[in-house]
Amino acid sequence: MSFTAPVKDMLFCMEHLANLPQVAQIPGFEDASLETAQAVLEESAKLCEGVIEPLNVPGDTQPSSFAEGKVVTTPGFKEAYQQYVQGGWQGLQHPVDFGGQGLPKTIGAACVEMLNASNISFALCPLLTDGAIEALLTAGSDALKAKYLEKLVSGEWTGTMNLTEPQAGSDLALVRTKAEPLPDGTYKIFGTKIFITYGEHDMAENIIHLVLARVAGAPEGVKGISLFVVPKFLVNDDGSLGARNDVHCVSIEHKMGIKASPTAVLQYGDNGGAIGYLVGEENRGLEYMFIMMNAARYGVGLQGIGVSERAYQRAVQYARDRVQSRPVDGSVAGSAAIIHHPDVRRMLMTMRSVTEACRAMASTAAAAYDAAHHHPDAEVRKANAAFYEFMVPLVKGYSTEMSLEVTSLGVQVHGGMGFIEETGAAQYYRDAKILTIYEGTTAIQANDLVGRKTARDGGENAKAIAAQIAKTEAELRASGSAAALSMADRLQSAREAFLQVVDFVVGKAKASPNASPNAVYAGSVPYLMLAGNLMAGWQMGRAMLVAQDKLAQGEDVPFMQSKIATAQFYGEHILTRTASLRDSILLGGESACALPLEAF
Repeated sequence: MSFTAPVKDMLFCMEHLANLPQVAQIPGFEDASLETAQAVLEESAKLCEGVIEPLNVPGDTQPSSFAEGKVVTTPGFKEAYQQYVQGGWQGLQHPVDFGGQGLPKTIGAACVEMLNASNISFALCPLLTDGAIEALLTAGSDALKAKYLEKLVSGEWTGTMNLTEPQAGSDLALVRTKAEPLPDGTYKIFGTKIFITYGEHDMAENIIHLVLARVAGAPEGVKGISLFVVPKFLVNDDGSLGARNDVHCVSIEHKMGIKASPTAVLQYGDNGGAIGYLVGEENRGLEYMFIMMNAARYGVGLQGIGVSERAYQRAVQYARDRVQSRPVDGSVAGSAAIIHHPDVRRMLMTMRSVTEACRAMASTAAAAYDAAHHHPDAEVRKANAAFYEFMVPLVKGYSTEMSLEVTSLGVQVHGGMGFIEETGAAQYYRDAKILTIYEGTTAIQANDLVGRKTARDGGENAKAIAAQIAKTEAELRASGSAAALSMADRLQSAREAFLQVVDFVVGKAKASPNASPNAVYAGSVPYLMLAGNLMAGWQMGRAMLVAQDKLAQGEDVPFMQSKIATAQFYGEHILTRTASLRDSILLGGESACALPLEAF
C-alpha cells in the first residue's frame, strides 16, 4: 500500500496553529511564506513517496550488514541518500552562511515527519546530522565551523552522537573514554562507544563523530566531561580528505526494529589514538551535547508522529478492503468491510486523533523554537524559549508513547493478519518501540519535566501555559456549538487536573519542606502523559475553532468537518484519560514503592 504525505494537515497546522505568517515576519525568514511551505512540502512528498518509502520494507527484510570493519546499507539506500543530498534537504533549516536554505523549523519539522513516516531507518541518518550541526553552530569554534559545517549542512558528510559506553547506559557520569592533550592543541581519544546510530555506513564519504570523553585530571562525574569532534577521515586544510582516523566499527547490533539503520559499536584508539578536536571549553561537554540531544529529542517525537501516520494510513486501507461480518446497525444487508463496525472506527479514530494532535503540538513547538532563536525582541525570545523547553519532553515522550498505542492498534485493526509480517503492520509496531527508549527514555523525559521544567521555577511556566489554555476554553464556549462546548468541558477538566499535579510536584519536590521525592518521581511518567495529553488536546481545541470558522465560510467543507469531528473525538476519548492519571499521581506514590525490594 502506497504512502500519501499528509500535506494538507501539515499546512493547516503551520498556518493556523503555528502561525507561519507571523514566523515569516522574523528577520531572516521573510521567504517562509505559506506558498513556499506548500511548494517545499509537495517536493518533499515526491521524494518520500516515490523514492524513500519503497525502501522501507526492503530495509526490514534486508538490513544493513557488517563484515571486515565495513557496513553495507540496504540496497537502494545509498542511491536514495544521494538524491536526498542533491535536493538540498539536509540543509533545509540550517543557515545560508554554510550552504543551507535557512528556512524555519516550522517548515523543516513537517519535512522531517514526512521522511520518518516513509522510512524511519533511513531518516535516522539525517536526524543525527542535524543534531551535530546544531551543536557545532552553538559551541564550535570558527575553525571547526569552517572545516566541517558546510559539508554537514550539504549532507555530503554525516554526523553522529557518541555518548554512552558499555558500563554507563544513561548514567553519563560513568563515561570512561579518555582524551589526552597534544602539543598542537588536538587530543588523542581512547575508548569504546555503543549504540551509535549510523556510526559506520557507506552512504557518505566521511562521518563526523561528536564524542564525549574525559581529559586527564578532569573532575569526577558529569562535570568532567568534554566534547570532541572526531572525524572518520581527517580533513586537510584545503577541505580534502586525509588519512583514516583511529576510529573503527567493531560490530553492529541485531535489533527488533529499525533494522536498516546500522547501530554501531565504535572503538577509538586501538592504533595509537584517534585525533579529536575540542568543542568549546574543557569539562563543558555535557552542556554542549545537550544542544544536540534536545534537537534529537524533538526529532524523535517527530519520528513517533511519522510512524503513527503511516500505521494509520495502512490500517484505514485494510479496514476498507477487509470484508467480515454484518454491521450491528443493519446498514448493510450482508457482510461488509470492517470499517463499518463501531469498534474498528473507534480504533481508527484513536489513531487519527492522537496523530493529528501530536502533529499540532510539535508544529506549535517548532514555531516557538524559531521565535526563541531568531526574534529581534529579547522578551519574545525568552517567553518562547520557556515554552519550547517545556514542550520538548512532551513532544518526545508523549508522541512516542502514543505511537506505541497507534501502531499496536494498527496491528489490531488487521486482526490475525496484523501478526503476519507480510501485511507490514507489525514493522511499524516494532520500529516504534525504540522511540520511547533512545535519546532518553520516557522516564528520563519525565524527570526533566518534573525537575527542570516544573519544580525549578515553582510551576510558574506550567501555570502560564495553563492560563493560555483557559483562554481557548473561553473561545470554545463563546462559539456555542455542541462540539465546542464538549471540547471546552474536557479541556477544563484536563487543565484543572494538570494544575493539581503541578502543585503536587512543586509541593513535594526536594527543595520543599514537605519533600517526598519518591512520591513525585513515581508519578513522573503519568505526569508527562497528562501534560502531553493536555497540550496536544489544547491544539485540537484551537484547531476546532479554526475549522468552525472556515466551515461557516464554506471553505474546504469536507476537511473542516473532519477536523471538527477528530477534535471532538480527542476531547471525549483521549482528554478524558487525564483524570485517572491525576489520581494515580496524587494518590499512588506510596503504593508504587510499598513492596519490599526482596519481594520482587
